[in-house]
Amino acid sequence: MNNLGQKIREAREKQNLLLRQVAAYLEVDTALISKAERGERNLNREQVLKLSTLLKTSEEELISLWLCDKIIGVVGTDNFAIQGLNKAQNILKAL
Repeated sequence: MNNLGQKIREAREKQNLLLRQVAAYLEVDTALISKAERGERNLNREQVLKLSTLLKTSEEELISLWLCDKIIGVVGTDNFAIQGLNKAQNILKAL
């Protein structure tokens, strides 16, 4: 399970929402939400933003988890991942 998927599942269950209710709100298939919660599929930014409203969770938290999962998906277990991330962080701070 990915970080975003875990947060979505926790928030959905806390509010007693069914997968099909979340899927209907996003106008997607129930299987997509199920797979997103398990980290098998990725949601797009617009879907994540809509979920923040439905799940009463901050946009910042969900988008930061979404970005985290995207970054991990790219760098994975590369031996130089931490070095690359540190350099990227320094560049982003300078922008």
